[in-house]
Amino acid sequence: MEPTIYLFFKGNCLEAMTHYAEILGGEIKDVFRNADVPDPQYRIPGSDDMVMNMAMSLGDTLVLASDNTDDMYQKPRGFYVSIAPTSREEFDRLHTALAREAESIEMPPEETFWAERFAMFTDKYGTPWMLNYEGGKAQGGSPA
Repeated sequence: MEPTIYLFFKGNCLEAMTHYAEILGGEIKDVFRNADVPDPQYRIPGSDDMVMNMAMSLGDTLVLASDNTDDMYQKPRGFYVSIAPTSREEFDRLHTALAREAESIEMPPEETFWAERFAMFTDKYGTPWMLNYEGGKAQGGSPA
């Protein structure tokens, strides 16, 4: 059994997931909008463009996502999506792309005792990210 990441967005799910697919080399698999609901009684009025569910493959991982209405949306908290780039160049590329217009920077890119480069931030879509490039400090694990 493997966990699946399921992200929620406040009306910009398709934009955010397409952005992530481009940056991370993922592939958008399915997009199911509110307008696609076969029984109109289950549609959210006035939100036909909202994403009810979508899937992106990222290597062997499936990332799912959907939009929420203003009254249902809650900012993500208590977790980070953690990525372990395999090179310093890849770390820098990912950080530049994902942290552009970041909502907040919890920890800017810097060396730590466990990694050559580590950063924590919340991107412009509200997704919290952790990037961890161990480099020469790889010793069988990291806190991320």
